[in-house]
Amino acid sequence: MSERLWTASLRSASWGAAVTHMMAAALAAVDPAQATIATLRREGEWLLVGERRYDLQAFDRIWLVGAGKAGSAMAQATAQVLGDRLSGGIIVVKDDGAPLPEIPGVTLMRAAHPTPDERSVLAGQRIATLLAQASERDLVVALISGGGSALLNLPVSGVTLADIQQLTTELLACGAPIGAINTIRKHLDQIKGGGLVRMAAPATLVTLILSDVVGSPLEVIASGPTVADPTTFAEALAVIERYELRDRCPPAILAYLAAGARGDHPETLKPNDPLLSKVQNVLIGSNAQAAQAALAAAQTAGFNTMILTTFLEGEAREVGQVLAAIAREIVTSHQPLPAPACLIAGGETTVTLRGTGRGGRNQELALSAAIALDGLEHTAVIALATDGGDGPTDAAGAVATGATVRRARALGYDPVDHLRRNDAYPFFAALDDLLRPGPTGTNVNDLVFIVVGG
Repeated sequence: MSERLWTASLRSASWGAAVTHMMAAALAAVDPAQATIATLRREGEWLLVGERRYDLQAFDRIWLVGAGKAGSAMAQATAQVLGDRLSGGIIVVKDDGAPLPEIPGVTLMRAAHPTPDERSVLAGQRIATLLAQASERDLVVALISGGGSALLNLPVSGVTLADIQQLTTELLACGAPIGAINTIRKHLDQIKGGGLVRMAAPATLVTLILSDVVGSPLEVIASGPTVADPTTFAEALAVIERYELRDRCPPAILAYLAAGARGDHPETLKPNDPLLSKVQNVLIGSNAQAAQAALAAAQTAGFNTMILTTFLEGEAREVGQVLAAIAREIVTSHQPLPAPACLIAGGETTVTLRGTGRGGRNQELALSAAIALDGLEHTAVIALATDGGDGPTDAAGAVATGATVRRARALGYDPVDHLRRNDAYPFFAALDDLLRPGPTGTNVNDLVFIVVGG
């Protein structure tokens, strides 16, 4: 993995190898297969899930369902643990070109991300059909990871896939945080917002969750298919209004949400629902775990280190300026840490589209930081999407240093113009400073490193 994270700036820096090792260590710490095996164990006829024990003799069948970018690795590990007790299952993963493993009895389906497609709906229909046969003597194991909201869909009556696609495009472009986006998604889909709990009933349901959401609120990750939902139809409508989407929202969606707010449609699963008594949700990996692993690697490499936050949010270009300002503070006043320093931030920023360029939130953050770092020696801001994909590009992020702007202008690239047009990808591609690890098989938000050499 480390060699796929090399860029021109990292190859030329004395600390470049250490930083690539930090990124690789962070990704290894949230490897979905290892996280699954660490949580799910079998001892004879007992299945141990976290701190709970299940007598497998009490179940006639065990079904495996789920969705997310880490789905194939999680499914392979789960099948390994369950062995001959696994009756079958369906897992839907992102169509990213990565090869899929062969798992006896389990169907792996591909679908689109971040905007759902017909395959997303087909996966939802097939999982619903599978769970319709579940009985009290069945155990359903659900595997949920980032991307599940787009990959698994079953729109409510009266709302079409085209409606969902149109609204998803608008939501992704307006800069709304994932929590707000998923508030709407949960009220337009039969699986989200605890819908999978209703489908699986009366079976026992165990869910392993790999978080891609800041702070890891379980009801937000993949729109919380196995978790009680505290949000309401009224709140979903409020998101539409807050981001001024009413004129761009499909009429069928507006009508459905308004009817729900009047009480004409049933709400999502709420915390006091008795169905939750047969549900266990376990968080098996998060951004905080990845950040801690990167921190340990940075300490081993001799850096003065700290984790700034794992709750990083906001407009990418503004966050980039702030993180660059911290780097400048280290250089000028040795605060909050003296050099050599590596500060780590985790979370997920957003981009409000203003132009028609190519890029992603991490590339835009890095471009903004590069402008603010201009001329500052021995410094870098490095932004990485842990799933290997940043926006609709083949890059996971980019490396910005105090020399980035000078190098770009020498090649005829104007960083300010590229930032204005949301066009960070060709800018960093020209400098060979894009991070391109390829699909990593995991997804726990983003990591940003502020590095100041000694």
